[in-house]
Amino acid sequence: MKVIEKVSSFAGKTFTLWVLLFAVIAYLAPDHFTWIGGYVVPLLGLVMFGMGLTISAADFKEVFRRPKDVALGVIGHYLVMPLLAFLLAYLLKLPPEIAVGVILVGCCPSGTASNVMVFLARGDVALAVAIASVSTLLAPIVTPLLILLLASKWVDINIWSLFVSIIQVVIIPLALGFIVKKFFGKQAEAGAKALPLVSVVAIVMIVSGVVAGSQAKLATAGPIIFAVVVLHNVLGFLLGFFFARLCGMDLAKQKAVAMEVGMQNSGLGVAIATAHFSPLAAVPSAIFSVWHNLSGSVLASIFSRMRGKKEQVDEHKMSS
Repeated sequence: MKVIEKVSSFAGKTFTLWVLLFAVIAYLAPDHFTWIGGYVVPLLGLVMFGMGLTISAADFKEVFRRPKDVALGVIGHYLVMPLLAFLLAYLLKLPPEIAVGVILVGCCPSGTASNVMVFLARGDVALAVAIASVSTLLAPIVTPLLILLLASKWVDINIWSLFVSIIQVVIIPLALGFIVKKFFGKQAEAGAKALPLVSVVAIVMIVSGVVAGSQAKLATAGPIIFAVVVLHNVLGFLLGFFFARLCGMDLAKQKAVAMEVGMQNSGLGVAIATAHFSPLAAVPSAIFSVWHNLSGSVLASIFSRMRGKKEQVDEHKMSS
């Protein structure tokens, strides 16, 4: 078990490298990876089941302890990223498939890696976990409504099928993971040690399948999609940070909200695009899943050097 734990830890730390490597391989040899396209939904379900194994009732205590902060974080998440996606798609006159893909990723709940980034940033981790948990539970209702509102300009939207997909891909696997942890605690704890490895393999497969399935169109549309994804993510971080500041939050909370706003559950975007739209519509989410881990790590490094007034006072007390 210790070997699996070490391998799993290594895979988690080098996640971005593996995604990039296999994305390139899938682009150069798509025939070997196109079959994965049919398994995107169960693969994401596996990732969400693993996430369910790590969730506990304690994660929701902050919702009742600090309802205002959590509510503001969730509102910021579902306000900033969807509106940014729509504006970028509209102002840049993106082709319909790409526009829908950008809006899809913008309407997804908070990303699974954001809590780690908040920890590295010396932010308010408890608040970040609560925002991510609530945004995920609200996703079956909020995400389809936002997609209907913002993407209808480009394609016809079946809101009921989107609702059912998100229940199947997110809520049911999460609930199953939570139930398994509740009734099989020791086994779940042991299994959780292999989660980073399982998640990395699943996400690498998802991204590879998307890249292979849209290889021909990526050759021409790739640069514009990458540029939009970078702009979307960076603006999301900035607006999330200043949104929290405008709401009167302290620096630790600002860091948490910035990360929770700017990082998306892009795997869900891939699953929705693959099931309901087209392989090309899944590309923005696939690129986002790689990019936001890179940008999030850089931002966490910058944030970790920033100190709020309370931290400065505490450091001064310790040194005197």
